[in-house]
Amino acid sequence: MDDLKLNVPLLRKRVPSLTSAARSVGLRPATVSNLCTGKIPLGRAEVRTLAALATLAECSLDELVIRGNEGEMIETGIKTLDLFSPLTLGGTIGFVARPGMGQLVVLAEVFHRLKEKGYSTVVLMPNAEGEGISDITETAEIVCSSIEEAFEEISAVGQKKEVMLAADRSTVLTGEIYELQDRLQEANITSVTTFLVDPRGEAVDEIEPYGPLDTLLQFDAEMISRRLYPAVNPIQSTSTVLEGAYVDSTHMTIQQRARKVMRRYRELRFLVDAYGIDRMPDADVQIFNRGQRLEAYLTQPFYVAEEFTKMKGVSVPLQDTLNDVRRILDGAADGLEVNTLMWSGTLDEILAKPKKN
Repeated sequence: MDDLKLNVPLLRKRVPSLTSAARSVGLRPATVSNLCTGKIPLGRAEVRTLAALATLAECSLDELVIRGNEGEMIETGIKTLDLFSPLTLGGTIGFVARPGMGQLVVLAEVFHRLKEKGYSTVVLMPNAEGEGISDITETAEIVCSSIEEAFEEISAVGQKKEVMLAADRSTVLTGEIYELQDRLQEANITSVTTFLVDPRGEAVDEIEPYGPLDTLLQFDAEMISRRLYPAVNPIQSTSTVLEGAYVDSTHMTIQQRARKVMRRYRELRFLVDAYGIDRMPDADVQIFNRGQRLEAYLTQPFYVAEEFTKMKGVSVPLQDTLNDVRRILDGAADGLEVNTLMWSGTLDEILAKPKKN
């Protein structure tokens, strides 16, 4: 069952208002959303749920449940993304954040890094309003103001390069983004990864703001309040790349360990704030300390923000991130001050820095 997945593009195409449609046939919208994003493995889905989805999409179960190697990961060098919510090549990636949480900075940084790797970057934001729009439009190679313009531009480059397309939520609400995806598919241009953002912050209040997604990046207000960037929630952010066959077992094991520690660490923060750390059992103190250090390690300077942060951008290969996270969870950073792990690269680089007297 590890290499089976929902045919999310088919659902997206045939059932645009999936939340309301799911409700109408007795399905919980949250369950459908979690199946689409990979939070609930397909093997745990009830047969009646899959049958109802097939009915909604007017397709067979064979069309709804697909097998294959789709879901290749795009490695970004951004530690928290690559660890917890890898970007899905050729998929649809949704950003959920309120204004001021840095979603457009993260998108601009992703585009900057992928452009350096030879990807073509396109922005389609006909009605975009909100803080930080210029962050992404200045980073992209091509900026379009209409579906027709985007189709022409992507058609011109899509035969030669992988295309990274960013669009705002207005194109989802009007259905234009689905029209564009259909037209590109009909033109045999399948190498397009779509990033959906909501500069106005309205997506936060919706159960399923973009329809089915391959990767969901949920931004976190509590992390913002403590100036932990990128403020991508390690618990709520998900990716279908992590469904068994798409990453190796080492990545899966480390990611699951890290998520478990981060979930408990977040619970313990409230207790520490209320009662102090001295009253906690030793096992919880250890989880709290390691969670705190892992959280600090996952902060990272961005290339696109160098002018403002005065810190040089840092890229960390996935294997280094996985090795570092495993070592932190095993206690290798227990003797380090939390601040020494902030805004850093690899753990070896941190350990090699001379200690301040």
